[in-house]
Amino acid sequence: MRFLKFTGQQMKFKLIDTKDDKLSSFTVNAKDRQYQFWERNSLAIDLWNPDVFMQKLDYIHNNPLQHKWRLSEFPEDYKYSSAQFYATGVDEFGIVSHHNG
Repeated sequence: MRFLKFTGQQMKFKLIDTKDDKLSSFTVNAKDRQYQFWERNSLAIDLWNPDVFMQKLDYIHNNPLQHKWRLSEFPEDYKYSSAQFYATGVDEFGIVSHHNG
């Protein structure tokens, strides 16, 4: 849960700092928060082998391309994804590491 809170706050701060109008799409009508970036009560998924891990990583990288989101044309073009790191080796956030160590 701390990861979700931390990353949600970082996304919010970045969108505020850059005056990105996409921030409004994360607005919620809740007493305890103004924005929501992650689905509440998300389910943990065991990554018991490399194939399952890669399937989930591919899903995460390709999710912004879905018709309902259309956040980018290519996975590595979505700023808030590790796909750019895996494509270029550049970590703009200073927190990403390769899953192989």
